[in-house]
Amino acid sequence: MAQDPQPPAETSPGEVHPEPELGVGEVSARDSQADPGAKADPTTFLSVFLATFSTVFLAELGDKTQLAALLLSAQSGRPVIVFLGASLALICSSLVGVLLGRWLARFIPAQLLERLAGILMVALGLWLGRQAVLSFLPVSDLAIGQLPLP
Repeated sequence: MAQDPQPPAETSPGEVHPEPELGVGEVSARDSQADPGAKADPTTFLSVFLATFSTVFLAELGDKTQLAALLLSAQSGRPVIVFLGASLALICSSLVGVLLGRWLARFIPAQLLERLAGILMVALGLWLGRQAVLSFLPVSDLAIGQLPLP
């Protein structure tokens, strides 16, 4: 039989008592009490889930991972197995990103982390754009070491 939690100790105005850390899926007493006059928490499960899903879904459309899955499915003739493998790979790589993000959030403020991620994305885009432009330029004879002899 579960024990009833002890009532909170009397506190003076402005005094804050930290809540104990919660496990996955647990809800604190503060979260479970609805205050009709308070603003809705913008980080509800559904809003975070939908933002994450739509961001990752749109980011993955047409990228090389999706093209690789397309080719593997066409070559193997086993689309269900390719789907399962690609899904597991995306789950694992997303787990790495989530764990790294949580670890970095301990040392770097969220706003700075967001800016650094934006700078990294722009830098990667510029680098990939440079690679694309270079792939369309003709290769000169000098670049491959085949100068005509006099």
